Amino acid sequence: MDWSLIISILLNCLYAGASALDEDCPTLDDGDNLSQTQLLDRLTHGCRYDRLERPITYSETGQRLPVDVYMRAYIYFMQNLEAHDLQFKIYALLQMRYLDPRLNFRNVSPKRRQPILGEEHLRNSLWMPHIFLANERDSSILGLTEKDILTSISPDGTVIVSNRIKATLYCWLNLKKFPFDEQHCSTVLESWMYNTSELVLHWEQKRPITYDGALHLTEFVLQRSWSNETVINADLSDLRHGAFAGNYSSLSFTVHLTRVVGFYLMDYFLPSMLIVAISWVSFWLQADQAPPRITLGTSTLLTFITLASAQGKTLPKVSYIKVSEVWFLGCTIFIFGSMVEFAFVNTIWRRKKSVPVKKLNSKHILKSTLSPNLLRRRSHARSRSFSGTALQKAADTGSLGGGGFNNYLTVNLPITTIKEGQVMDQQRTSRGVQKMDVNFVESAFGSVGAAHSSGAISTASSSQTLTNNNRTDSAGHQEEIDLSGWTTLTPQEIAMWIDSRARFVFPLSFLVFNLFFWTFVYCI
Repeated sequence: MDWSLIISILLNCLYAGASALDEDCPTLDDGDNLSQTQLLDRLTHGCRYDRLERPITYSETGQRLPVDVYMRAYIYFMQNLEAHDLQFKIYALLQMRYLDPRLNFRNVSPKRRQPILGEEHLRNSLWMPHIFLANERDSSILGLTEKDILTSISPDGTVIVSNRIKATLYCWLNLKKFPFDEQHCSTVLESWMYNTSELVLHWEQKRPITYDGALHLTEFVLQRSWSNETVINADLSDLRHGAFAGNYSSLSFTVHLTRVVGFYLMDYFLPSMLIVAISWVSFWLQADQAPPRITLGTSTLLTFITLASAQGKTLPKVSYIKVSEVWFLGCTIFIFGSMVEFAFVNTIWRRKKSVPVKKLNSKHILKSTLSPNLLRRRSHARSRSFSGTALQKAADTGSLGGGGFNNYLTVNLPITTIKEGQVMDQQRTSRGVQKMDVNFVESAFGSVGAAHSSGAISTASSSQTLTNNNRTDSAGHQEEIDLSGWTTLTPQEIAMWIDSRARFVFPLSFLVFNLFFWTFVYCI
């Protein structure tokens, strides 16, 4: 047996096996002479690197440690909040940083001090922590021909991945003080696959959230922002993390936005104030001018409703009352109140009977206007009571009942009493004031009682003057001034009096309403 032949065959087999082994797991020797692509291919070769497995590190006690991922966000554009959809859009650069010891090439290529840079292809060959936006409606990575992804691997194995993204995020708005509201909208980042025992998210220590200096919102002002780190406890009732229960690391940053009210002041509040003021013009029109006052009232009310509905179309239909709706209700009440005031004074203007008024002040005028029949009956009762008492006193002091003569002549004439020393109006006298003739009384009583009748009538005539009030106006009745102080006002006078008071009451009430409204808006 030729042992030399057998040995040579074995050596050739060993050499072939070693060569095949080298081809399956390329060596990292002489890494300084390798190109960047060659070095990355050898570092991420399947014999050394598994992109489905996270980096594994151990503590000094041999405990398996989670991967620490540090995040940073740069916001360079933010779109206004879309209130009807409860969402907002951001354009941002998200950057994550973590350590992967398997990609450490400091000992392999000591002369290579610069990080290795790549784009989407490099990122796809590495293990990446799966981070998602928990409150997103839609998101995507921006890019024209390729996705805007930048991947950097430092010599110590630190991996930095930057993505330029566009995201539409939900923001649950609180519109109770709209349009004087302040909103807090958050962006929430969470780990999708790994719980806190495998991966923990952190914000960078220095400036984790930065904003572009040219960032500007048309409807809001960015007041401030803050970041937060927390842990989300997911169970089977919350499938946001798939079907896995556990504690998941979460990051969030919140922006505090204040709405700019200049647009709403110029396009809603000031015009609505002018519309309410225009509705008060009807108080200077006469109460019987129904066509212009009705046209003015309805046109102002419809104009204001159209104005309010135009600005309310962009808002969601919420169940609670907003500040803008309080303003809408207040202005609507004032405009509607001016129309109700016209209907009231027009009804009074068309009355045919005068209204008795005890005193010329607001309380008694309104009371008499609202219940004219009751007060008219009271006025008649007092007038009749006073007239009967005065006539009885006149009869008692005369000589008709003093000398035993009991035959009286009853004269049923309507009488009106006046105060002592009061001169009856000349016009009233010309309408038929008739004085009782002494001779007429003498002829009625006869010659026996002529002397007594003459004395009695003379005494009564000196104390009271009996008149006949046969006035027939359009209503058939007009009240007189009696000793209790009652007087009368025509319906037209009452209507004009109410209009004159409304010219001051409505603006003053609207001023008080504005005082309370703006105090609530800015002070509460």
